[in-house]
Amino acid sequence: MKHLLSSGAALLLTAGAAGAVGLDRSNQDITVLFEDGNYAELSFGRIVPDVTGSDLSPPFPGYDYDDVGEDYSQFGAAVKMDIGTQMSFAVIFDQPFGADVLYGGSPAATALGGTEARLDSGAITALGRFRINDAFSVHAGVVRERLDAEITLSGLAYGTPFDPTAPAPTLNGYNVQLEESDAWGYVVGAAYERPDIALRLAVTYHSSMEHEFETTETLGGVPVNVLNPALSATSTTTVNTPEAINIDFQTGIAQDTLLFANVRYAKYEDVIVSPVFFDTAQDGGLRDMDSLTEIESNTSYSVGVGRRFSDAFSASVAVGYEGEGSDDLVSPLSPTNGNYSLQLGAAYTVGDIVLSGGVRYTWLGDAMPETGTPDEARAEFTDNDALSAGLTVGFRF
Repeated sequence: MKHLLSSGAALLLTAGAAGAVGLDRSNQDITVLFEDGNYAELSFGRIVPDVTGSDLSPPFPGYDYDDVGEDYSQFGAAVKMDIGTQMSFAVIFDQPFGADVLYGGSPAATALGGTEARLDSGAITALGRFRINDAFSVHAGVVRERLDAEITLSGLAYGTPFDPTAPAPTLNGYNVQLEESDAWGYVVGAAYERPDIALRLAVTYHSSMEHEFETTETLGGVPVNVLNPALSATSTTTVNTPEAINIDFQTGIAQDTLLFANVRYAKYEDVIVSPVFFDTAQDGGLRDMDSLTEIESNTSYSVGVGRRFSDAFSASVAVGYEGEGSDDLVSPLSPTNGNYSLQLGAAYTVGDIVLSGGVRYTWLGDAMPETGTPDEARAEFTDNDALSAGLTVGFRF
């Protein structure tokens, strides 16, 4: 029973990151490190959000936005090997963070038409585990992470269409490109196990990482140094990714039946994206740095039951939950607020090969994208959801 969900539990995360905390996509899962023996896996997930909403009317025309959340894919790979009886080592590739948001509509006739956010990431984690005894172990490692992003602010919520001759140009038509940046971080944790009842409690801390992006800002396609000669054509934007804590738990509750759970806390309140021109346009750069992102720290929960029906076949079901923020006002770049989810997974073993697949349906919380100071609701998003599916191929060697 110990390996009932060796791939299945991780699959449920791979198969449905839509609606996870903040910009999370992979959950930074490291549980492959607890596989017995030598093991490798490849995973693929496809996420299809259905995120729609409407401008508030008044003050805006009431335009309907379709497919604001774009479909995306997730890839992952991992190799774990034993080194003697007490040491093991793993290398994991994942895509920890991401965003794919695009609002349709004219920037001159809708509140948010043309607003767009794209964030791509990739990370390689190398970590080792030392078994102190049969019950306790510690694990730690290093992470090399790559990020790049592009954000466009567009629509009447950001002011009238951009006019370079205006004495105080609005941000309607603002674009920033954050070129690819690499950064180092670390992972550290510990685990308690009772193999006789398939119990494991693992706690893992993921450090924040400081990225320095070469930044190009434009307004209506005009470089910001043309609009403000005091600025350079390019600048550097420093962004810290969120530190996070993962708690992974499992225990046998009956013959061939396993209860499992995951809790993840990510500190997104420290993620500030404040390019020079954007910050200056808000208040002359006189107050604390203004951020393109306004994401609250939050916690996600998942709990489920898995059962082995034969030596070859097992299945699982789980529910997930992420709480809403302090209010319904959110950044237009992330127009949802909390979520519930239902997940189904199955695994089939053929010799040394483990094939596992799963689906997740996520109910996304209602939200009201806002702009301005003080915050003012510009649109309303209700009754949205996401469908995710994933496949993992594992191999023991």
